[in-house]
Amino acid sequence: MKVTLVSLGCPKNQVDGDIIARNLIEKGHETVADMTEADVCIINTCGFIQSAKEEAIENIFNAVNARSENPNLKIVVTGCLAERYKDEILEDIPEVDAVVGIGANNQLYETIEKVHNGEEHFSVYGPKTDLDITQKRIISTPKHYAYLKIAEGCSNGCYYCAIPLIRGPHRSRPMESCIEEAQWLADQGVKEVIVVAQDITRYGEDIYKKNCLAELITDISKVEGIQWIRLMYAYPERLNDDIINVIATNPKVLHYLDLPIQHINDRVLKSMNRPGGHDIIMSAITRLRAAVPDITIRTSIITGYPGETEEEFNELAQFVKDIRLERLGCFAYSEEEGTVARRMEQMPVEERERRAELIMQVQQNIMAENQAKLIGKDMEVIVDDYDSENDLFVCRTHFDAPEIDGEVYIPGASDVNIGDIVNVHITESDIYDLYGELCE
Repeated sequence: MKVTLVSLGCPKNQVDGDIIARNLIEKGHETVADMTEADVCIINTCGFIQSAKEEAIENIFNAVNARSENPNLKIVVTGCLAERYKDEILEDIPEVDAVVGIGANNQLYETIEKVHNGEEHFSVYGPKTDLDITQKRIISTPKHYAYLKIAEGCSNGCYYCAIPLIRGPHRSRPMESCIEEAQWLADQGVKEVIVVAQDITRYGEDIYKKNCLAELITDISKVEGIQWIRLMYAYPERLNDDIINVIATNPKVLHYLDLPIQHINDRVLKSMNRPGGHDIIMSAITRLRAAVPDITIRTSIITGYPGETEEEFNELAQFVKDIRLERLGCFAYSEEEGTVARRMEQMPVEERERRAELIMQVQQNIMAENQAKLIGKDMEVIVDDYDSENDLFVCRTHFDAPEIDGEVYIPGASDVNIGDIVNVHITESDIYDLYGELCE
């Protein structure tokens, strides 16, 4: 059977897609990119916020439209949107043949056989905790970097977030399984491992009864072939000294940390049910910068949360201006079904977005100033891609995660290959990107 797999959303969901793809291949199915050539299209959706839901629905309708050229195409929807809207998808989009919840991913392959044989318009669900993240996978990213998911679900209970409703509680992956996959990734030529979970700083607390992130990262660093280890989605209140020490002292661990804080005002944070307050956030940042002076901290914040006053917003804006974090994404609050925050009095969308724009204006000025300071410096980069239209290699520094941060462009005539780690002399900058040339 020919199958098209469309995998959307965050890196964690894309890892799920990689597992699905591996199982398809092992069961003898052929994966094809063109829906017009496929027997079945599987859409692994995201359903976290409104924009992600819209993207998922758009892709479902892309598959529906592909039937104009391929009338026999069957459509199966899985992932977060499928888990979140069990009944609505089949009701609102009757062209979908089957919906599979994340807890029933082990039944996905039986499902595509059924729809291929003529069964239609049905759903399959199981407990969220049945989602198995220890299975073998393919690598859908460029072959020199890959995401390593060390846990599933989330138990933090933030009032604005639907992830616990969709994915269930936090479940750490056994350490041996993580190390085994890290070794496999290295064997495939992966040089940069990006460690992800909804909250990596909770790793081990459920199955080992203690925080084991530092130990896990140390063990991953022992895998021959892995040169860079990047840490994503760490929470300030669980950022212990062991984790900071690993970042500071282990030569393979990049001086980069994604540390989502969402706000800085104590009342707003309490209203969000965020365990960390102003002092905890400042302590985390201060300790990181003291131990790792060249650390790049990426964060995310929310504007327009229900009840956020103008004064509280101004406090957040002043914090962004004063603390000068190296990377920052600001999101206008998105009200999500089933969350506690949805039941609160909502701020007009326009005002949420206005506040987000003001924050990003501040951050862009900070970014532009920081980027300009790098002109004239030599920096180690990893080569991600080649832009044939402009004859440029697309690279990244230690301080930039793929897809969300900036890039470094060097002339295409340079004697490098995709996946190489090389030194580059920086000659120009803009708000997000750098330009340079290969060091002699």
